[in-house]
Amino acid sequence: MTAKALVPDPASGGVNAVSPPLVVADPGAYGWNAHCDVVVAGFGAAGACAALEAARGGLDVIVADRFEGGGASAGSGGVVYAGGGTPYQQAAGYRDTPEAMAAYLRQEVGDVVSNATLRAFCERSTGMIAWLEQLGACFAATVPPRKTSYPAQDYYLYYSGNEAVADYARHAEPAPRGHRCKGSGMSGHVLYGVLRRAVQAQASVAVIRHAAARRLIVDGKGAVIGVELRRMPPGPLQRRHARLARWAERLHNLSPALADALRRRVTQLEENLAQPYAVRAGAVVLATGGFIFNPAMVAAHAPKYRRNWRLGTTGCDGSGIRLGLSVGAAARHLERVSAWRFINPPFDWARGCVVDAQGARIGNEEVYGARLGHAICEEHGGRAWLILNAGLARAALRDCVTGRLWAFQRVPAIMLMLFGATRAPSIERLAGKLGMPRAALQATLAAYNAAARGERPDLTGKPAAMCASLERGPYLAIDISAHSRTFPCPAITLGGLRVDEACGQVLADGRSGQGDVIPGLYAVGRTAVGIASNHYVSGLSLADCIWSGRNAGRHLAAMASQARADEPGRIEDIHEHTKETSHEQPG
Repeated sequence: MTAKALVPDPASGGVNAVSPPLVVADPGAYGWNAHCDVVVAGFGAAGACAALEAARGGLDVIVADRFEGGGASAGSGGVVYAGGGTPYQQAAGYRDTPEAMAAYLRQEVGDVVSNATLRAFCERSTGMIAWLEQLGACFAATVPPRKTSYPAQDYYLYYSGNEAVADYARHAEPAPRGHRCKGSGMSGHVLYGVLRRAVQAQASVAVIRHAAARRLIVDGKGAVIGVELRRMPPGPLQRRHARLARWAERLHNLSPALADALRRRVTQLEENLAQPYAVRAGAVVLATGGFIFNPAMVAAHAPKYRRNWRLGTTGCDGSGIRLGLSVGAAARHLERVSAWRFINPPFDWARGCVVDAQGARIGNEEVYGARLGHAICEEHGGRAWLILNAGLARAALRDCVTGRLWAFQRVPAIMLMLFGATRAPSIERLAGKLGMPRAALQATLAAYNAAARGERPDLTGKPAAMCASLERGPYLAIDISAHSRTFPCPAITLGGLRVDEACGQVLADGRSGQGDVIPGLYAVGRTAVGIASNHYVSGLSLADCIWSGRNAGRHLAAMASQARADEPGRIEDIHEHTKETSHEQPG
C-alpha cells in the first residue's frame, strides 16, 4: 500500500490534500512559525484527550483543527462503552465484571487488538467514567424498558450492543454497558463540550482552528519533528470557511450533492487562501478521524460501501491516515466499515423477518444494527427487505405515535410504513412484486412461522417471543437495502494506522526500511487501529477515542519527563525513549 494511492484529487469531495513530507536537514535553521512539545492534529474526543493528558503532564501543546473542532465526536450520541462494575451498573442492579466484559467484547473485537490490551481496557473502563466525571461529565443509572438503538430522553444506561442476544450471552453474562452522557438531545455535543472546556482551561494548550495538517516535517533520519498546517487567515475568511462547512453538515442528509458542492468550495478556499504555518514539535499526534468522506479511499478499500450514507463530518477524510502513510507508516483493516441498519425501534419491526433478494433469511433480526448492516452489505449484496404483516405494522405505528422515540427513529418508520412499503395480500403476490423466487420466500417464512409457534428453534437463534407469526396477511415489505435513499444506511470506517497498542506510536511499514516505530509520530481514535476496528457497537468508538487519546498523552508526558531528567531541555530525546519503551502495557 502506498501513500500515493491514497492521495486523491484535492477538489474531489472536499478532502484535505496531503503533501509528501518535508525533509529538514537542519531544524535549527528552519523558519518555524511556532514551537511546542506536542502538536495534535484534530480536536475531536481523541485529540482532546491526548492534549489534556499531555498538558497535565507538563507539556506545551498546540491543537490544530481543520474546522472548529468536535468532528464526529460532537455529532455522536455521546455514548461511552464501559463496564466491569461501574457505579451506574451497580445502582441499576446489574452485576458486571471486567472478565465478563472482555468475554463479550472479544466476540466483537476479534483479533484487531491483543488480549492484554482488551483486558486492560475492560479493567480500567470504570476509571475512565470516573475521569470523565472529574472533568464535568454526568451519567445516570436509568435503563430503558426494552432494547433500543438509542435510549429516549431520561434513559442513560442501556444494552448498546449484542450483549443480551443469545449467541453472545452464551459466552458472557450480559449487562448494559452503554453509558450515555446526560444532556438534552443527542448528547455527543455535551460530552465533547466537557472535553473542549477541560482542554481550553489548560494554560499550556493553544488551540488553532481552521488549520489543516497538510504535511509532516521530518529530520534527516526520518523522525517526525513537526507539521506544516495550512491556516485560514483570521477574520472574514475564517468565518466564511466555517459557514460553508456548517452548511455542508446541515444539508448532508437532505441534499448530499449540494453538501459535496459546498465541501468543494471549502477546499478551493483553502487551496487559494490558506497560509502555511510550520510547527516544530517533539511529537505529532494524528487524531483526524476516519475516511468515510473521502470517496477515493472508500472506492479503493471498501467499494461495497460507496453508496452508503456517510456518517461523520467533512473532516473524516482520512488525512491523518494519509499523513502517516506519507512517512512510511503501515495501515491495517481499511476495508472494515460499519454499516448501521437499525430496525428497533419501532420494537415490532425486530419481530418481523428480514430477507435478501433471493428470499433467504439474512439473520437474527434482534441483533445490534451494525451487525445486521454488516451481514446485509458483506454477505447479501447490500439488498434486504423487512417483511411484516398488517398486525405488526399497526403495532409498530402505535409505538411510533405513543412511544418515546426520537424523531430520527419515528419519522422514517412512519413514512416507510405508510408510503414506502410494497404491499400484497399473500406471500406469493408479495414475492412477485419484489421479484423474489416465490418458493424460496414461502419456505423462509414457513420456517420462521414454525419458530414463532414454538414448534422448533429458530434457525438464527432468535427467541420464540421475538418471532411474530406471519401466517396471516395482508403483508408489506420495506426496502432496507444499504443503498436506499428513503431509508439511508449510515456507515463509518474502522481501520487506520497500525500503532503500538500501549501508547499509540505509529508503527512503520516493514517495507520502508525503518525500525518498528516512526519516531515522533502517534495516532489515536479512528485514525488508528484500535478496539473498535473490527465490529462497532454503540459507545465503543467513543470509548476507544478516550482510551487511546489518554494513553498517547500520558506516554508522551512520561517520556518527556524522563528525557528532561536525563538531559534537561532536550524534548527531541522523546523519540529515543519512546522507541525503547513502546511495548509497555496500556495505562
